[in-house]
Amino acid sequence: MADHRNGNAQPPNGKATGAAVAYSIDLNTFQTRLKMLYSHWEEYRSEQWGSSDVIAIATPPASEDLRYLKSSALNIWLLGYEFPETIMVFMKKQVHFLCSQKKASVLEVVKKSAKEAVGLDVLMHVKAKNDDGTALMDIIFRAVRAQSKVDGHDTPRVGCISREAPEGKFLETWAEKLKNTNFHLTDVTNGFSDLFAVKKNDELTSVKRAAYLTTSVMKNFVVPKLENIIDDEKKVAHSALMDETEKAILEPSRASCKLKAENVDICYPPIFQSGGEFDLKPSAASNDELLYYDSASVIICAVGARYKSYCSNIARTFLIDASPIQSKAYEVLLKAHEATISMLNPGNKISAAYQAAVSVVEKDAPELLANLTKSAGTGIGIEFRESGLNLNAKNDRVVKEGMVFNVSLGFQNLQSKTNNSKNQNFSLLLADTVIVNKDKAEVITAQSSKAVSDVAYSFNEDEEEEQPREKAEANGAEAFMHKTTLRSDNHEISKEEQRRQHQAELAHQKNEETKQRLAGGGTGTGDNRASMKTATELIAYKNVNDLPPPRDMMIQIDQRNEAILLPIYGSMVPFHVATIRTVSSQQDTNRNCYIRVIFNVPGTPFNPHDANSLKFQGSIYLKEVSFRSKDPRHISEVVQLIKTLRRQVVARESERAERATLVTQEKLQLAGNRFKPLRLTDLWIRPVFGGRGRKLPGTLEAHVNGFRFSTTRPDERVDIMFRNIKHAFFQPAENEMITLLHFHLHNHIMVGNKKTKDVQFFVEVMEVVQSLGGAKRSAYDPDELEEEQRERERKNKINMEFQSFVNRVNDLWGQPQFNGLDLEFDQPLRELGFHGVPHKSSVFIVPTSTCLVELVETPFLVVTLGEIEIVNLERVGLGQKNFDMTIVFKDFKRDVLRIDSIPTTSLDSIKEWLDTIDIKYYESRLNLNWRQILKTITDDPQAFIDDGGWEFLNLEATDSESDNAEESDQGYEPSDVEPESDSEDDDSDSESLVESDDEEEEDSEEGSGEEEGKTWDELEKEASRADREKGDDSDSEEERKRRKMKAFGKSRGGPSSSIPKRVKLR
Repeated sequence: MADHRNGNAQPPNGKATGAAVAYSIDLNTFQTRLKMLYSHWEEYRSEQWGSSDVIAIATPPASEDLRYLKSSALNIWLLGYEFPETIMVFMKKQVHFLCSQKKASVLEVVKKSAKEAVGLDVLMHVKAKNDDGTALMDIIFRAVRAQSKVDGHDTPRVGCISREAPEGKFLETWAEKLKNTNFHLTDVTNGFSDLFAVKKNDELTSVKRAAYLTTSVMKNFVVPKLENIIDDEKKVAHSALMDETEKAILEPSRASCKLKAENVDICYPPIFQSGGEFDLKPSAASNDELLYYDSASVIICAVGARYKSYCSNIARTFLIDASPIQSKAYEVLLKAHEATISMLNPGNKISAAYQAAVSVVEKDAPELLANLTKSAGTGIGIEFRESGLNLNAKNDRVVKEGMVFNVSLGFQNLQSKTNNSKNQNFSLLLADTVIVNKDKAEVITAQSSKAVSDVAYSFNEDEEEEQPREKAEANGAEAFMHKTTLRSDNHEISKEEQRRQHQAELAHQKNEETKQRLAGGGTGTGDNRASMKTATELIAYKNVNDLPPPRDMMIQIDQRNEAILLPIYGSMVPFHVATIRTVSSQQDTNRNCYIRVIFNVPGTPFNPHDANSLKFQGSIYLKEVSFRSKDPRHISEVVQLIKTLRRQVVARESERAERATLVTQEKLQLAGNRFKPLRLTDLWIRPVFGGRGRKLPGTLEAHVNGFRFSTTRPDERVDIMFRNIKHAFFQPAENEMITLLHFHLHNHIMVGNKKTKDVQFFVEVMEVVQSLGGAKRSAYDPDELEEEQRERERKNKINMEFQSFVNRVNDLWGQPQFNGLDLEFDQPLRELGFHGVPHKSSVFIVPTSTCLVELVETPFLVVTLGEIEIVNLERVGLGQKNFDMTIVFKDFKRDVLRIDSIPTTSLDSIKEWLDTIDIKYYESRLNLNWRQILKTITDDPQAFIDDGGWEFLNLEATDSESDNAEESDQGYEPSDVEPESDSEDDDSDSESLVESDDEEEEDSEEGSGEEEGKTWDELEKEASRADREKGDDSDSEEERKRRKMKAFGKSRGGPSSSIPKRVKLR
């Protein structure tokens, strides 16, 4: 299959002791896939399995060469490992394994599972070390003939993989005996190809992780490496680049990729080509020639990585000072590549994908059609090239949901007009890994950009500027966007400009995504704010006989039945305590005490209809009732009892309502005797359990399918299922007082009587103490130094304990049964953190790889980056020390999140971070009314799309429009108005910034009512102008106060305003 230098899918060859422990077959996966194999074989026996009655698969010996075999793929797909020199024979009622003793001991566990899944008997034929296995082979052949006789066939039809030649003496003996048995042999390659073509969720997860590794290596290792080589003009061979890139794949941390090294491998040695020698086949090799990056050169890089034996591939072409021919060819190739991907939708024929590429080339550059590759890629999975899924013009198979393709398209042997032999011949190649989803294809390697601006490098800017524009127009060359020059000269584009270009691309992409989502009516599933309250049916007494006997005509409280009995017209009338809204007492001057009871009346403000009021719609409701008494002590006691009972009932009903909305969780499976649960002791939990007793620390344990936290009290216990965990965080104590584990959940759970989506377990790493002694202690005090040393040791010890627990849980989550959960502890990136106010107090907010979090102060903040639509940075500029961040979610029915008072010093780092994770951000000078904006979008999505989507937030476009307006306004200036002094302009700056819109409206209103006379503001301005004409520039104290008030928007002149002292009528 491949060289197993990292051990994934490594065969149990007996070299390691305890093979049965080292290699554990996932029996659930085995059962599921064995059923799939037999059902597919039964359904498509004649079409794809060659009408075979028996399937015999022989896996060759292990090899150090990279190769992909159907037999090896079946081993990994069905059993999780490759079993070399093993023969598997599948029959209707039996499965035979012929292998060594070590392999048989590993395979022994599948017997029971095979019987339960398909009713098969698994028979092990153990071959001795020096035995050629012929006797055991004869036993298998006799079983095949016996089954054939039962089925009424004279000659058994045995399916095998005809393209795989036998290797080694053992398999050659098997092949020779199989031919001499007079069985009818048929090829079953197509059956296995179709079986492997559609991937299940756990397989897609492995493909996505392989793509994550592939993309990370290309984006974080290959591209920076090439840029560094070109910028420093180093001489590096293609083969040297291949070796370094292979090491980056096998050690994912070198590419900033959080995957375990033992789970990854290469699909093929990385390919680097340049200097006129190009081969677009996947079998191409990197030669020992130096990387060529002179003007008009082309560099092709291809990287393939595997995760748990599932493959992913990516290829990119980089252009150095591209010629017009190269530029045009790349643009056409990019367009054809995207057209191919767009046709990989369920129900389309595979040939339609390749035909889409051909159509683009025929339309845009017919002269390049002869150079187009004859295939646009293949299916990809456990095998790098899945037979039967070639993306060519002849394949009429139908695309299905769950298929995965390596879409690889290129132009071979193009010619450039140059005398340089290394530039004269060039090729272009693009490849991406694509998953076919229900609605459309998903490019899972898209994080590595193939846009023209990201792959084209320009180093001859001076020469380009000297060339006249007319020459470019005469040649018909289109404007070609180049990536930022890497040289450290005066022409280097700033990071801000790079960010602006990337944000422009993100704006277009985000508007397209929003358009598609709104067009499909998918504004998200927000909370229905107008949802009707539900309540349990309130019954105090089921019949009259249950009423307590009246003692006196006095107010009674029945605690057991939660009822209040009120004397009304000589009878004791019961009311359930939940129907009471408020109860109060008061005393008048004659020492008469009154008790007033106000009831809930459905349909009135703050009392919406509930299930009870809708059930009895014709009922008449009592609004309130009052009673008088001469005994103030009795009145006070009654009021207190009613309030206490009402509080208890409301709390109970509230908790019941919250529990009713909870999603039913699976039951926790305790570790028991299977393995010792992972344990972390002496932890505190947030939110805390209810009750008035002293809070106790507890223990967190990791069991089979979830965590359990418990204290010594039997009622203080919380279970957190792995499947309910959306994000898991580990934050060691550095500048904080606590080390914590935090779980953000998909669905709410109850912690005590609190409903929550966030559960946290923490330990305080140092004591929070305050020295009562007033004297200062020396910095060199031995006691002080010793105390600090103890605190450091305690903090390091706790951090290490938590880190060990996290590592072991990550290993647990890495097991096959948890593949679909995609769980791993995330750690905040402190260097990207910033201060802000998401709720009521200022906290330190830090990003992680998937979220934006604040986990120390409550309430916690956890924002999933994948749920963010855009980010708007508000109150930016204007000399402000702080600004605000508004996060708009893809679910438009969800309220935006505002993080206030972020220091302006963090602005650039936040922009850089948002740009790096491909989130579009905008800037505005003022805070916006987002509730109204989102309501407008959801009310009329089409108008929002037609108006340019989110571009109404683009501050640069708004600035350019306002600048144009100002220039046009400066063309007219009344001759009878004298320019005001500089001091008055300065004083009015704040007024114009804050209230410009309001003043324009007022000016228009005042202008419209001119015939009614001048306003006080106009008279003030005229008086001020008259004073300046007389040379009186000094302002009185009252004038300064007036200007100060006006700057804050408090001196709106009106008929009721007091007349200023310096008014002069002219």
